[in-house]
Amino acid sequence: MAQNATMEEFEALLNESLEIDTPTEGSVVKGKVIAIEAGQAIIDVGYKMEGRVDLKEFANPGEAPELEVGDEVEVYLRNVENARGEAVISREMARREAAWDRLEEAYGKEERVEGAIFGRVKGGFTVDLGGAVAFLPGSQVDVRPVRDAGPLMGLKQPFQILKMDRRRGNIVVSRRAILEESRAEQRAEVIGNLAEGQNVDGVVKNITEYGAFVDLGGVDGLLHVTDMAWRRVNDPREILSIGETVKVQVIKINKETHRISLGMKQLQEDPWDTVIAKYPLDSVHTGRVTNITDYGAFVELEPGVEGLVHVSEMSWTKKNVHPGKIVSTSQEVEVMVLEIDTAKRRVSLGLKQTMRNPWEVFAETHPEGTLVEGEVKNITEFGLFVGLPGDIDGMVHLSDLTWEGRGEDVIGDYRKGDIVQAVVSEVDIEKERISLSIKAAGGDPYAEAIGGVKRGSIITVTVTKIEDGGIEVEYEGMKSFIRRSDLARDRADQRPERFQPGDKIDVRVTNVNSKDRRLGLSIKAREIAEEKEAVEQYGSSDSGASLGDILGAALKGDD
Repeated sequence: MAQNATMEEFEALLNESLEIDTPTEGSVVKGKVIAIEAGQAIIDVGYKMEGRVDLKEFANPGEAPELEVGDEVEVYLRNVENARGEAVISREMARREAAWDRLEEAYGKEERVEGAIFGRVKGGFTVDLGGAVAFLPGSQVDVRPVRDAGPLMGLKQPFQILKMDRRRGNIVVSRRAILEESRAEQRAEVIGNLAEGQNVDGVVKNITEYGAFVDLGGVDGLLHVTDMAWRRVNDPREILSIGETVKVQVIKINKETHRISLGMKQLQEDPWDTVIAKYPLDSVHTGRVTNITDYGAFVELEPGVEGLVHVSEMSWTKKNVHPGKIVSTSQEVEVMVLEIDTAKRRVSLGLKQTMRNPWEVFAETHPEGTLVEGEVKNITEFGLFVGLPGDIDGMVHLSDLTWEGRGEDVIGDYRKGDIVQAVVSEVDIEKERISLSIKAAGGDPYAEAIGGVKRGSIITVTVTKIEDGGIEVEYEGMKSFIRRSDLARDRADQRPERFQPGDKIDVRVTNVNSKDRRLGLSIKAREIAEEKEAVEQYGSSDSGASLGDILGAALKGDD
């Protein structure tokens, strides 16, 4: 009985010993390094169990392992025994378990954790947080995009845990959050020492198309392109370079957003203070074209003083063309000051005013009646436009194309590019119009034909055509028509058929119509005039002489 009791006690003690000394699989246990060989550490984890762990599991990313025989370490027991009778242990998993405990506590308290970036993955980087691997998105590396993350690799630095899931093994961290918090504190301190109107030194940190960011010692201020100089600055890189130290003035501080607006031109004298004195109205100056728009061109008179030459003030003759076809950027031009508005800082300039009005010049050199020659530039329904000296055009109206017929009938004979001669008939300088006459260039055949003909004159005409209503006659190339009622004094003789084409007859001029270019002719009027003259000269019918006697006497007198 005593022997049996002793065996039971021994068995109980043995089981108790096994429960105490034998570690549980899936737990972190302590062990001692008993040997280092072949890149592995042999660790005694108790109960005569030994396992092997690669030395690299004892090293931090980018560092060499610091491990010696006799060191006590914590490892994760995965299996008590493998096929070779050795314990399956892992230093990395032990560190991970310990790290997760520590990180969960820090995450709950919103505390920072220390880690090192050791690898690059799609969309970001991997970070070792003392055993646990976290994901660092590319957008969370810095407050600004990082082109080269090489200098950050392997450095121990603080991170903020944004999200973690132990079951899935996911941890997301941010370096940017730490920088922004630190930067906010620094900005608040620096901004507290700044005041609007203060002049400070800064370093150009970044340049964009709209300006430059200047580091004022921990806080950035924006130097807008319009505040860099009084003159127009198309590209900030013209006057600034990254890393350059510049003196700027604090223009405005937004206490809520901590945004700072800076200026450089405010440290220079404003050229507009002397504009009125330097550029009086109607004065002419040489400037440089800085910008061209649809509505005109900007001309720099001096750095900081620009004026606009409106498209309507660019050329006397080119009315509907783009300003870019008249001037070019960087071209030096002469301009006249037309108006100055100091309140709006605007100067109105004129380009055409520096040249004489071509219509005035033409009027002086080509008075009315001058014969000119030019090329047909355009043909419209109401006439021709002819190019003239001075790059201006004159118009030939339909009524000035020909003496005979209608202008509508002969305008089709002209083509663009034809060279024509015309006479200047009128120049209107204010309306910028020049009237020309092609028909007058060859003289006026009507005026030449009727040079000495007056109302009451007796002329000889040639019959050219017989009609029911009268006859058509010709005098010195000019056509006229004698109505039936004017063919004779006696009604019985008012018959057109008694005439033949080619007959020459004497007629009396009853009307000279220069406007319609017509002569009023009458045989009847001639006969009546001759009768009256004969009566006055040779007696009257009242004295007893018959009309036949009187006319007979008149005829004898003529003979």
